[in-house]
Amino acid sequence: MKNTKNHVFIMAGGVGSRFWPKSRNNFPKQFIDILGVGKSLLQLTYERFLKLTDPDHIYIVTNKQYKNLVLDQLPGISEEQVITEPSRNNTAPCIAYATFKLAAQSPDANMVVAPSDHFILYEDIFLKNIQKGLDAANAAPYLVTLGITPTRPDTGYGYIRFEKTGTEGVHKVLQFTEKPVLEKAQEFLASREYVWNGGIFIWNVQTALAAFQQHAPEIYALFAKGRDVYNTAAEQEFIDYEYPKSPNISVDFAIMEKADNVYTIPADFGWSDLGTWASLYEVAEKKENRNVYSNNNLHLEETHESIIHLPPGKLGVIKGLKDFIIVDDKDVLLIYPKKDEQQIKKVTETLKLRDQDNFL
Repeated sequence: MKNTKNHVFIMAGGVGSRFWPKSRNNFPKQFIDILGVGKSLLQLTYERFLKLTDPDHIYIVTNKQYKNLVLDQLPGISEEQVITEPSRNNTAPCIAYATFKLAAQSPDANMVVAPSDHFILYEDIFLKNIQKGLDAANAAPYLVTLGITPTRPDTGYGYIRFEKTGTEGVHKVLQFTEKPVLEKAQEFLASREYVWNGGIFIWNVQTALAAFQQHAPEIYALFAKGRDVYNTAAEQEFIDYEYPKSPNISVDFAIMEKADNVYTIPADFGWSDLGTWASLYEVAEKKENRNVYSNNNLHLEETHESIIHLPPGKLGVIKGLKDFIIVDDKDVLLIYPKKDEQQIKKVTETLKLRDQDNFL
């Protein structure tokens, strides 16, 4: 039987700039069938959590401009389950708002906070670990994060060091390290004392509110002003006015790196954050010469280990590329080395400075 205390908040407000040009401001990657399976990443995430809790206990936290996209893609949820942010102020204000809203409705609720755009290969193992986190957070005032067992010394992720001793797979967190240099990442991997920070959080609402009050008092005070309006007709007006005043800060910096009651569950469930084209390449099916593509109208010569996204019906003739990203989407053609993919975000920032937002 599903526990009625458990609620899930799926964060779906990002613009996915590292997946540009497929991901655009008006239709970002969480709404795209980026895996070529006939469903968007948001739809896959929503369906995954239906195995954990009831449909009316799943909420989507997104930017106001995406509300209709969410409702179009998830016909099983109501408008009240779509929580809209009037501005992008990172994850701490977003999560604080969700926590206050849920606490006003159900003061003893447990909540899972998860991104909408992650790839999970082994869903049963993932959900088993989520349930383990919910049990731990229900029994003690723990701030729990799922720790992803690292498979390589990746410098694009945050790392969490944890105590090797733990109870039923739940370990106390000793230290957070944001995106280390390669040498450090190699040390972390060899030590087996670190996991990747996957950005998946589990806690009781009262534990989370206490953490915000202690470690992010400015955020706590701002959202506490609305205690009487959450889940009423006055809520959106309050949020539209107050939310943009909140600081732009991640929940990792605001809470998790400061608190002493943070615990992690190290797990391996075939995870990727699908943050970049190369991460999509890693999980996608490899075809001839280890290329990844869904459009079969391709003539490839001496092209290896590349990811190719072309519009349906377009013929692609490509020769002599290795480790490249090739994306033809509407009014943009991107041909970029995979090894330099972190710079794609800088390209989008340059376009913005040049008043070429119409390409974003």
